[in-house]
Amino acid sequence: MSGKLTHFDGAGQAHMVDVSGKAVTDRTAQAEALVLMAPETLALVEAGDAKKGDVLGVARLAGIMGAKKTAELIPLCHPLPITKVALDLVAEPALPGVRITATVRTSGQTGVEMEALTAVTTAALTVYDMLKAAEKGMRIEGVRLLTKTGGKSGDWEAGT
Repeated sequence: MSGKLTHFDGAGQAHMVDVSGKAVTDRTAQAEALVLMAPETLALVEAGDAKKGDVLGVARLAGIMGAKKTAELIPLCHPLPITKVALDLVAEPALPGVRITATVRTSGQTGVEMEALTAVTTAALTVYDMLKAAEKGMRIEGVRLLTKTGGKSGDWEAGT
């Protein structure tokens, strides 16, 4: 782990990192989140019987929108030309709950880790919002970066 935090200058003041000297490279990031719920609530998702409609479809769109709005939500993120956002939402009875995975791509001077994390978090919050009438005790857990590729620091993969 690097000892230098890049979002602070020499005086300890927060600043946006200057990426103008960095090479443009293809970059990808993948993140995940879990929404844990009672089996009965998951059954509503699987049957398509939630009062607000297609839970997974709406959450997928929310995740895409979240990735695109990351620079507006996270103060020191650069606005990026995102070339791909894909979300996979899977009902998993073994949890029980929904596993959300996002993949975000760009060609640029900085990575898309924050966009992938924002995508899964926004999708998870949307799953919660759409199901809260059935269960208020759902939990959003395990939000984490799974992989990143490209850039000066190279590729990275989370341990299991």
